[in-house]
Amino acid sequence: MSFVERHGLRDDLARARAQEVIQRIEAEGIGVLRLSWPDQHGILRGKTVVAADAARALRDGIAMTTTMLLKDSSHRTAWPVFDAGAGMGMKEMQGAADFVILPDPASFRVLPWAPHTGWLLCDAYFQDGRPVPLSARHQLRRALDRAAGMGFGFTTGIELEFHLFRLLDPKMAPQDAGQPGTPPEVALLSQGYNYLTESRYDALDPVLEILRHAVEGLDLPLRSMEIEYGPSQVEFTFDAQDAMASADTVILFRSAVKQVARRHGYHASFMCRPRIPNVMSSGWHLHQSLTRREDGRNVFVGEGGALLSETARHYLGGLLHHARAAAAFSTPTINGYRRYRPLSLAPDRAVWGIDNRGVMVRALGQPGDRATRLENRVGEPGANPYLYMASQLHFGLDGIGNARDPGPPADTPYETDAPPLPRNLSEALDALDRNDTAGEAFGRGFIDWFLRIKRAEIARFEAEVSEWEQREYFELF
Repeated sequence: MSFVERHGLRDDLARARAQEVIQRIEAEGIGVLRLSWPDQHGILRGKTVVAADAARALRDGIAMTTTMLLKDSSHRTAWPVFDAGAGMGMKEMQGAADFVILPDPASFRVLPWAPHTGWLLCDAYFQDGRPVPLSARHQLRRALDRAAGMGFGFTTGIELEFHLFRLLDPKMAPQDAGQPGTPPEVALLSQGYNYLTESRYDALDPVLEILRHAVEGLDLPLRSMEIEYGPSQVEFTFDAQDAMASADTVILFRSAVKQVARRHGYHASFMCRPRIPNVMSSGWHLHQSLTRREDGRNVFVGEGGALLSETARHYLGGLLHHARAAAAFSTPTINGYRRYRPLSLAPDRAVWGIDNRGVMVRALGQPGDRATRLENRVGEPGANPYLYMASQLHFGLDGIGNARDPGPPADTPYETDAPPLPRNLSEALDALDRNDTAGEAFGRGFIDWFLRIKRAEIARFEAEVSEWEQREYFELF
């Protein structure tokens, strides 16, 4: 009996889709199948099997070591895995035991840039068939189940900014190998600050067309491609989808962009603020609304001339009330906090406004507009989409449950008296640690695990002697 059958992990529709995947692999002459699992950082990990082994992989999944769940952003394991209590005290993870990544047949794609390759997104399970509670995709599914229990669906839309550079030197000399390695040397593709100018778009058109064909070949709901404010900075936007499909879109899009760019001599980076002269910070604006499950109606739509319904206002109140803790998920890197600056079209405090780009949460639409939504402008483009969306939903639902009042909209967002956003990742993690709502929603074990991984990154950062310190003190003292 297969892993799927033993634990009842697929319904009739999923079993039929799995069979369709096997038939397509045979009919289209696909040689290999990538099984990809999104880790705690929103990075795809996995294994590649030959086509002859695809049917077994779909039935039984593929074993992965549980140390994958314990790594920080340098791929260092943040726990001593062979000590007593290793792996967060979970017996299933002690001694670097295996867990199983099981493909989702509905996610199957053929990669346009590698047509010999099929691709499947996977979910994580322990050997006894239980979902791994530390899995980010499982955490979003848990948040969506909570919303469904309250009668809501969750719709999100994506705006992702990132940088595109020409790759000059990939830094592959042995001395560049490290943990992490030396970053590549790059050159700009556009110069100066030319927000939405057609001439700059035309200059980047050759590489943007390469990316567009790849993205559309994956059937991702691409909406627009834009020239952003800074040199070599672009933005891609996507149509609204249900949150799980939207998060899957982000995961596959980021991976596809980096792979395709590299194959053509470019380097794409979703790092918020690269340390490259004159470049600008990149953000991730997350549009969100709740729908009524029984008929799909947008419950954020206001009545009687109001832009937002009471449900939307309370949801918004939850986002503002928990903004400092939520930053740990929307901005989970040390670098992302370089973006929170006043008068910069990025937020620096927990305020909202109506069509105001300086606030943290921007309300969009018109009274009675079915597309009424909230746009949270706080995120960085490297955030894990599953955890970002799950945290927004949990904190918004808390706002509804406790009828939290967001207060009046801010017309002067950088002067309004409001709680400041965390100044750094440490502050955000401390706020998350103290947040009982997050502990209950995600599970206290999950929060402790997440905190340890991120604090391991901070410890490595603080142990380094920075260029600023060298310049500031080496000659002076």
